[in-house]
Amino acid sequence: MTRVDKAETGRDDASSRDTGAGTCRARIRRAVRAASRPGPWKRGRVLAALALLLGLLMLLHARIPNRIGNLGSLVETFLPWFGLFIPVLLVGALWRRSASAVAALLPALVWLNLFGGLLGDKSHPGSDLTVAEHNVGAGNPDPAGTARELAASGTDVLALVELTEQARGTYEKELATAYPYHTVRGTVGLWSKLPLSDTQPVDIKMDAGPLAATKPADVKNAYTRALRTTVTTDQGPLAVYVAHLGSARVNPRAGFWTAHRDRNAQALGEAIAAEQNERVVLLGDLNGTMDDRAFADITSQLRSVHDAAGDCFGFTWPAEFPMVRIDQIMVRGVEPESSWVLPATGSDHLPVAAGISW
Repeated sequence: MTRVDKAETGRDDASSRDTGAGTCRARIRRAVRAASRPGPWKRGRVLAALALLLGLLMLLHARIPNRIGNLGSLVETFLPWFGLFIPVLLVGALWRRSASAVAALLPALVWLNLFGGLLGDKSHPGSDLTVAEHNVGAGNPDPAGTARELAASGTDVLALVELTEQARGTYEKELATAYPYHTVRGTVGLWSKLPLSDTQPVDIKMDAGPLAATKPADVKNAYTRALRTTVTTDQGPLAVYVAHLGSARVNPRAGFWTAHRDRNAQALGEAIAAEQNERVVLLGDLNGTMDDRAFADITSQLRSVHDAAGDCFGFTWPAEFPMVRIDQIMVRGVEPESSWVLPATGSDHLPVAAGISW
């Protein structure tokens, strides 16, 4: 074996030691960079937090207080639309390549638990009686056309709200052939193919305060917005309520302003609680969704036909781009069979219809 003298080559092991040390330092730097680089579970923490908050908001919506601007009721009114944020969060998490996209499953599961049952068609064929309700709109430019379209629907009982004195005669004339029986109190009315009896206005406390009791009955009747009547059916008497509750408004100063509507809802709930007939149908523009806690006095006694036997969400307002279902058909003592939204008329609301059985 030939031995190479270091003196002859002029090289020693220093260079190899330097190379090894450099390689080690490079490895350390790479390890540090890898450790400091955000991993899939570290990226998208803000998105994960937003997903968690969204899920909790929908899950605990009933605990959102109404003390500040009726915030709880406002959230509940548009609760289904919060689901639109879920795909946005998912896309954001995928764009960040973040494993925290799993957090978006929470609001998705909550939303499906709340509204998944509305995505399918739960209707059943056939019914003993069909009923409909329509806010015909005080500013409706074509009441005659609206009346003809409603008559063509073929429903047995038809409730109209927001009737004006000027348009009332038009509706009575156009609906007379299809509906031989009708009754009107103030701005609400009911047209029927079956006999009506015992019609009475329902006091839903449109007036409040010390001056309310001083107004004469004829003045109050002029702006009555609820009535109760009896429809005679082959299965026996059916108590029917028609109601148009006060409006809800959103404004910067008051927030979600619902004072009149909430007072009306409570009074209507009291009237229904006093109803002796076991079979009850409520038809009306309640100016709110049944997710809103303000209607607890009503939803505790009646159930929504659409929730039980409807197709999808059945939004009714505004007619041009429906975002909420504020026109309701609710029942007690009868079986919901079907619920659907009728085609648009000249009103800013869509009509709703339902089939019920005994």
